[in-house]
Amino acid sequence: MYLSRFLSLHALWVTVSSMMQHYPSVWGHYDVCKTQIYTEEGKVWDYMACQPEARDMIKYVRVTLDPPDITCGDPPETFCAMGNPYMCNNECDASTQELAHPPELMFDLEGRHPSTFWQSTTWKDYPKPLHVNITLSWNKTIELTDNIVITFESGRPDQMILEKSLDYGRTWQPYQYYATDCLDAFHMDPKSVKDLSQHTVLEIICTEEYSTGYMTNSKIIHFEIKDRFAFFAGPRLHNMASLYGQLDTTKKLRDFFTITDLRIRLLRPATGEIYVDEQHLARYFYAISDIRVYGRCKCNLHATGCKEENKRLLCECEHNTTGPDCGKCKKNYQGRPWSPGSYLPIPKGTANICIPSISSIGNPPKFDRIWPNISSLEVSKPNQVAPKLSMTTVSSVQVANHKRDCECFGHSNRCSYIELLNTVICVSCKHNTRGQHCELCRLGYFRNASAELDDENVCIDCYCNPFGSVHDRCNDRGFCECKEGASGPKCDKCLPGYIWHSLGCQPNVCDNELLHCQNGGTCINNVRCQCPPAYTGILCEKLKCERDPGGCSQSSAQGAMSHCPLLLLMALLGAAGVHMC
Repeated sequence: MYLSRFLSLHALWVTVSSMMQHYPSVWGHYDVCKTQIYTEEGKVWDYMACQPEARDMIKYVRVTLDPPDITCGDPPETFCAMGNPYMCNNECDASTQELAHPPELMFDLEGRHPSTFWQSTTWKDYPKPLHVNITLSWNKTIELTDNIVITFESGRPDQMILEKSLDYGRTWQPYQYYATDCLDAFHMDPKSVKDLSQHTVLEIICTEEYSTGYMTNSKIIHFEIKDRFAFFAGPRLHNMASLYGQLDTTKKLRDFFTITDLRIRLLRPATGEIYVDEQHLARYFYAISDIRVYGRCKCNLHATGCKEENKRLLCECEHNTTGPDCGKCKKNYQGRPWSPGSYLPIPKGTANICIPSISSIGNPPKFDRIWPNISSLEVSKPNQVAPKLSMTTVSSVQVANHKRDCECFGHSNRCSYIELLNTVICVSCKHNTRGQHCELCRLGYFRNASAELDDENVCIDCYCNPFGSVHDRCNDRGFCECKEGASGPKCDKCLPGYIWHSLGCQPNVCDNELLHCQNGGTCINNVRCQCPPAYTGILCEKLKCERDPGGCSQSSAQGAMSHCPLLLLMALLGAAGVHMC
């Protein structure tokens, strides 16, 4: 009996573990902003980092098309079935509901039964390019938590770019390129996410995986968010603590998954072959039946709720913060600079709540667990120390010289009482601390997360690399502001495309991915191309003879061709106008 009960419990545990691996609930780690705990002083609030649940963000999207009249149906037109140029009896008519294909059908809940989709006009103006920009806007900063999925009712485009904006569409940057031939379309070698790693996860790639054919499985493309998460959290995203730690300590990684807008740039419709069939241009168009974007409101780890108000998403801010993204402290709660919450230490993180301003007149505030016992300042109003001061004058009186009486976490044994503000301020903070209660770190130092506030080593030197960092100061989590090309907490590493020289990170002159040495040149330590005898230039892109006063003579050109067999072959075949391999 005991054995069977044990086996039943074991089977249940295996089942639950499997479900947790396949359906990671760890996104809910930070689903509470504060709880009440009991201390020697009674019941107090314990604050934690927190964030809203992930949701289907398409419910809140606003879509715009460029050009605005690119949707089919006005005037009505016929189009051919995909893959069959001889079945051209399909109609698009904006005035008839059953035949209309407006943009909102990219996001409708009806799904594929029956199929509903947006459709562009056909490529009737060929050879003029058929370009369409589809912009998805949220008027809110959101953090992506799952793959972006686009389902085409037509074949997937031959060329397409997915772009993102972090400033509400003012500037754009590529997320990923899609093409049937990456080298021809975008001068990029084809790659997939599987070719990336932790160190290259931010690389912008061109993929050929999603842009060929008319088969059933050729209608969907992905921007793989989860595959990028997996570099840090493992294949089944079972170690989300590792991912959260990376997001917390690497701003560029966190920003990579953060957007305010997305833009789908459709550059060339699916043709299915090398050449466009000019006799049947009605077979070429774009049609999208579904777009999926999952994410959460970015609230800087200061909210668990996000509400829609006047067609705009707003964080329901905690921790005395305010703003659409909880991006600033409330009035009278600016006792220290605003800071986002932190995922670390796992699993509760750090709230970094806004504390009352020194200018807030009233009783000394009660603080959270990071500032214990600050509210019990009985020594703050000793009448025998000094006569009562005028309420119109900000005066201070030293009221204590004992380490225990001043709430300075042991970093000072002197404090002053300011009667007008009815508060106590520590004087001459030591151990590289500063602030009203010596609870902050001096510039050039940051908080040691593993030390208590009364530890002499609570503030650690930033150690910003002088060649990679803008200045020697770091933020309150120890991260330095890096110069262009530099990365890492101390700005002592280089981003892809840069190499460390004696004075910091400098752009690569050449590499094995984008900046190839031409005409048989060899890249030496990423700083120069070693060119064949007949060529010169940064990338060996020029014939040496072009610099000579006499120009390129026949003999010098033949000398160059000896280093370029393809040129020599083309010259023998009578080709003209070719200058390099």
